[in-house]
Amino acid sequence: MNGPASGAVQAAPRPTGLRRFTAPRPPREERCELCGAQLADERHRHLVDIDKRALACACGPCAQLMDGSGGSQGRFRAVPGRFLVDPEHRIDDQAWESLRIPVSVAFVFRNSALDRPVALYPSPAGATESELEETSWRSVLDATRLAALLEPDVEALLLRRHEGRTECFLVPIDLCYELVGRMRLLWQGFDGGAEARADLDALFGHVRGLAREPQGSRS
Repeated sequence: MNGPASGAVQAAPRPTGLRRFTAPRPPREERCELCGAQLADERHRHLVDIDKRALACACGPCAQLMDGSGGSQGRFRAVPGRFLVDPEHRIDDQAWESLRIPVSVAFVFRNSALDRPVALYPSPAGATESELEETSWRSVLDATRLAALLEPDVEALLLRRHEGRTECFLVPIDLCYELVGRMRLLWQGFDGGAEARADLDALFGHVRGLAREPQGSRS
């Protein structure tokens, strides 16, 4: 008798052609890149790999280990979870223009391997670096008290020029790269398109809801 035996279960045919891009994808299994443990939480912690200048997924115990005094001196550094805002910053139009950013969003962090600040912005090609002279980034860093609070490699100043003013936040560095990935996925046309702008509005709304002013007066 031709065909499968009675009672046998046939495997579902694999999508072909364009259907393979639209068919539901199985959930991706992510693992801690230090110990290999499976990560059940989509909002798991991240580590910065200083040597590779990349993010690594981490389970809770490994991230906590890297938060210790010994871990901060090694290859990996745990990304903190704090969000701060400086409503009294002095980043004006001249300071923003000095960054030479062709879009409305940028983030600046101190790269310990290069021993200097790095300014990046989202684009259809991913994270794009703006080559800054010292006077340019200094005019921005000197204009906000958040700059002195930045942890190298793992936190960034997130800036957005929107509706005639600049917003300034201190955020975890992994959120900045999440922003870059989302913009790369959604970007359309010259200015990003309506969907990308709506997603950007939603992300900054989320940041505003989490951000708090730092304790203490301006130094």
